[in-house]
Amino acid sequence: MMESGAHFCNNCGEQVGLDANGEVFIACHECYLPICKACFEYEINEGRKVCLRCATPYADRAKDNDDTKVYGNQSTMAAQIDVSQDVGLHARHISTVSTVDSELNDESGNPIWKNRVESWKEKDKKKKKKKSAPKTENEAPIPPEQQIEEIQSSEAAAAEPLSVIIPVSKTRLTPYRIVIVVRLIILGLFFHYRVTNPVDSAFGLWMTSIICEIWFAFSWVLDQFPKWSPINRETYIDRLSARYERPAEPSQLAAVDFFVSTVDPLKEPPLITANTVLSILAVDYPMDKVSCYVSDDGAAMLTFESLVETADFARKWVPFCKKFSIEPRAPEFYFSQKIDYLKDKVQPSFVKERRAMKRDYEEFKVRINALVAKAQKTPDEGWTMQDGTSWPGNNSRDHPGMIQVFLGHSGAHDIEGNELPRLVYVSREKRPGYQHHKKAGAENALVRVSAVLTNAPFILNLDCDHYVNNSKAVREAMCFLMDPVVGRDLCYVQFPQRFDGIDRSDRYANRNTVFFDVNMKGLDGIQGPMYVGTGCVFNRQALYGYSPPSMPKLPKSSSCCCCPSKKPSKDISELYRDAKREELDAAIFNLREIDNYDEYERSMLISQMSFEKTFGLSTVFIESTLMENGGVPESADPSMLIKEAIHVIGCGYEEKTAWGKEIGWIYGSVTEDILTGFKMQCRGWRSVYCMPLRPAFKGSAPINLSDRLHQVLRWALGSVEIFFSRHCPLWYGFAGGRLKWLQRLAYINTIVYPFTSLPLVAYCTLPAICLLTGKFIIPTLSNLASALFLGLFLSIIVTSVLELRWSSVTIEALWRNEQFWVIGGVSAHLFAVFQGFLKMLAGVDTNFTVTAKAADDTEFGELYIIKWTTLLIPPTTLIIINMVGVVAGFSDALNGGYESWGPLFGKVFFAFWVIFHLYPFLKGLMGRQNRTPTVVILWSVLLASVFSLVWVKINPFISRPDSATISQTCTSIDC
Repeated sequence: MMESGAHFCNNCGEQVGLDANGEVFIACHECYLPICKACFEYEINEGRKVCLRCATPYADRAKDNDDTKVYGNQSTMAAQIDVSQDVGLHARHISTVSTVDSELNDESGNPIWKNRVESWKEKDKKKKKKKSAPKTENEAPIPPEQQIEEIQSSEAAAAEPLSVIIPVSKTRLTPYRIVIVVRLIILGLFFHYRVTNPVDSAFGLWMTSIICEIWFAFSWVLDQFPKWSPINRETYIDRLSARYERPAEPSQLAAVDFFVSTVDPLKEPPLITANTVLSILAVDYPMDKVSCYVSDDGAAMLTFESLVETADFARKWVPFCKKFSIEPRAPEFYFSQKIDYLKDKVQPSFVKERRAMKRDYEEFKVRINALVAKAQKTPDEGWTMQDGTSWPGNNSRDHPGMIQVFLGHSGAHDIEGNELPRLVYVSREKRPGYQHHKKAGAENALVRVSAVLTNAPFILNLDCDHYVNNSKAVREAMCFLMDPVVGRDLCYVQFPQRFDGIDRSDRYANRNTVFFDVNMKGLDGIQGPMYVGTGCVFNRQALYGYSPPSMPKLPKSSSCCCCPSKKPSKDISELYRDAKREELDAAIFNLREIDNYDEYERSMLISQMSFEKTFGLSTVFIESTLMENGGVPESADPSMLIKEAIHVIGCGYEEKTAWGKEIGWIYGSVTEDILTGFKMQCRGWRSVYCMPLRPAFKGSAPINLSDRLHQVLRWALGSVEIFFSRHCPLWYGFAGGRLKWLQRLAYINTIVYPFTSLPLVAYCTLPAICLLTGKFIIPTLSNLASALFLGLFLSIIVTSVLELRWSSVTIEALWRNEQFWVIGGVSAHLFAVFQGFLKMLAGVDTNFTVTAKAADDTEFGELYIIKWTTLLIPPTTLIIINMVGVVAGFSDALNGGYESWGPLFGKVFFAFWVIFHLYPFLKGLMGRQNRTPTVVILWSVLLASVFSLVWVKINPFISRPDSATISQTCTSIDC
C-alpha cells in the first residue's frame, strides 16, 4: 500500500520510487520535478533530454540512470517534492485497509498481485523502448538550443493554470458582510422587543405572528450565510489546447459521454430532442472523444424513428457547423435567431450553403412532424417495424432492453467522409413487479451502458429540452476537470440553467436568476454548487462512490456535532459504509493494472474484492470501473459488448447491489439531483460553478401559471421526501466532517424551505383578520420600537442592494423572485408539505389534475392559458380576504373618525404587502381579459369599493335635518 508521505509522479500519478541507493529518485537537481523512473526513461527514449519544468539538461543521468548520486540537501529536495506532489494527474488516495485475503500473499508477506503488477510494468517498459528505438534512429537530430527553446515555450504555455478564481472585490463584499451582521443584531433586538411586549387584546394573533417571524428569521439565516464568500471563475480554453492538443500529435483531451433522457415523445416533442442531439454531435470537441446516449424510458417507437432521421440529418448538419463555426448548433434555434447571420462570415459559399441547409432542415422537420402525426393513434395490434416484426416496446411497462448504435464506430461518416460521434439509443428493460426509479434509474442504466461501450472518464447529462448553446462548453468544463490540481477532488462541474421562450418580464421567475447568479456563486466559494439535474459534467469515478484522492482517512472516533463527545458516534452505519468505501479504493489500486492477468486470475480477484456486491454481476463493467482514465478494457470482446450492455440494463441487475444507495444517481426522492450531489460532497468531493460569457446550455421552461406551480410542487415534494429520509442533511453525513458547515446550511435550506409555507400562509392571513376584527399584532409603538422597525426595514433594503451590486442581478429579477417566493409558498409548497406527510406516513400518493381552459395563438400565448388546478385555491383565497379586509378597514375608519386612521395605516400596509406579492398570480388567473391590463382591473375594484363607502358615508343626495327638528321629533316621542 502507498504510504501517506509517498511522492507521486507529475506525469502518470504513480509513486516516484527509489533509486539504487534507496533514496528518492530525482531526475532534475535544479527544480526537483517529481517524476518516476519509468517516465524518465520514456522521456530519454523519446529524445527529450531536458527537464520539462526548468529545461535544464539531465546531463549524466541520461547516460546512466542507475549510477546517479543524489546531490544537495535531501530535506530541501523532499520539501520541493512535497509541494509538487499534488500536481499528479490521477493520483488516488489509497486506504490502509486492505481487502485482499491472506491466501493472496506469498511467504514473505508481499501481495502476489503487487509482484505481478511490478513484472507487468517491466514488460511494458521494454515494449515502450522497442517502439521508441526506430523512431529515434530515423528522425533527424534536433539541435539542443532549438529543442530547449521549443520545450521552454510549450512548457510555459502548458504550465499556466487552466482556470483562476476571481474573488469579489472587497469594496463590495465587506459592506455586504457588515450589513448582514448588523441585520442579525437588529433581529435579535427586534425579537426581544416583540417577545417582551405582548398584545393582550389580541394574544392569539400576537403569538402566531411571533412564531411566524422567528421561522422567517431562521430561514433567512439558512439562505444568507452560505452566500458569505461568493467567487467568480475564469477559464482559459487556449491554454487547455496548448497543453492537450499539440500540433502533429493526437488530441489528449479526455473523452466525454453525453446523456439525454426522455420518456414520452408526445409530451416531450421529438423535434426538441432531435435538436438537443444535433447540438451535442456538433460540439467543438474531437469527434472520437464524444458519445451521445439517448435514454428512451417510454420505449416509444416514435423516439427510435426520430433518432434514425436525426442520425441521417447529422451527416449534413455536423460538417456545416464545423466549417462555418456557427452558434448555436441546434438548427431550430440557429435558424430562428433574429440577428445578422452574415456577421464575421467571410467565406463566399456560406450564404449558398446556409440556404441549402435551411431547406434540408425544413424537410427534416416535415419528416419528424409526419412521424408525430402518425403516432397520435396507436394501432390495435401495436406498432410494427419496417421488417414486419412487432416493436418490442409496444407495452411500455413490460418490454426487453433495447440498444441501437447509429453513428460513430459503426462505420457511419458525414457527407465529407469524416468520422462522427457515436449516437446510441437505449431503452432499459422493464417488467411488472420491479421498481424502476424513474429518471434516476434511467441515468444509472446509461452509466452502465456507457461504461461497457465507451467508458469515457467524464459524463455530461442533459434534459431532452436543453440544447448545447455554446459549442465550447465541454472545453470550459475540461479546464477544471483536467487541471492537475483543481481536478483531483472535483466530482462535477455545474453550469447555470438558461432558458428560451420566457416572457420579457419573467412573470413567474422562471429564469431563477437569484438562485443561479447569487446562491450558486456563494456555494462555489465553500465546497461547490449543488447539482441541479442538467447541464452538469461528472467525474465518473465520483459517481461510483469513491472518495476523492486527497481525502484523509476517517478518524477513529468522531461525533455528530461540533462539540466533542466521548460516546461513540450515533451514525455507526456511516462509519461502516466509509470503511467499505475505503476497501473499495484499496481494491482499485490492487486491480489497477490487471490487463496481464488471465481470465481466471481476473475473475478470482474481482470476486474476492466483492465488487459484484457493489456494482452487479458484470465482469466487463467492473473492469471498466477500475480504469480511471476511461477506455474499454482490452480484455473485452468487441463482439460481446452489446450483449453485455443489454445485460447491465436488465430490470433485475441492480438487486442486492449499491446502485441508487451509494453509487450512481441516488434513489429515494423525485429530486434525485439534490440527493446525488449531497452524497458526493458528504464524501469530501467538491464541485465547481462554471459561468461562461455565452451560456453553455439553454432549455425551455413552463411559462403559464399552472404548469409553473406544478413544477415547483414536484421540487418541493422532493425536498420533503429528503427531509423524512435517512439522507436528511440535519443528521446525515456528520461522520468524518467532510461536509463544510456552511455547505450543510445550504442543503438544510433546500429541504426545509417547503415548510415555510405554513407560517407564510398564516402571516398572509393576519392582515385581513386584523382589518376585519379591528385588532393588531403590534402594540402602540414607542420611539425605541419605531427605531427598531425602521432599522430592520433599512437593513433588509441595504442587504438586497449590496447583493445586487456584487452579483450584477437586476432589481426586477430580485423582485420577481420575491413575488414568486410568496406565490409558490402559499400554493405549491403548502400542498407539497401535506402530500409529503401523506406519502411518508400513510403511503398515500396524491396527484393534482390540470385542466386547460383557454389558449392563445399569439407570442407567449402559453402564458395566457388558464388551467384550473387545486393549487390555485389558497392564493386566490388570500387575495380575496385581503381585498375584503382593505375595504372593511376603510369602512371602519370612515365610521370611526380621525382617530381610526392611524392604526389603519399599519394594517393596510401589511395587506397591500400581500396583494402586491400575489399580483403576478392574480394577473395569471385573470388572463388577458380582452387585452385590458390586470392592474387596471385590480385598482378599479379597490378604488370603486373605497369610494363607494365614502359616498355612502357622505350621503350627498339626502337632506340632513337640523338640530331643532331632531329635538322637536324626540320631544314628541312618548318613551
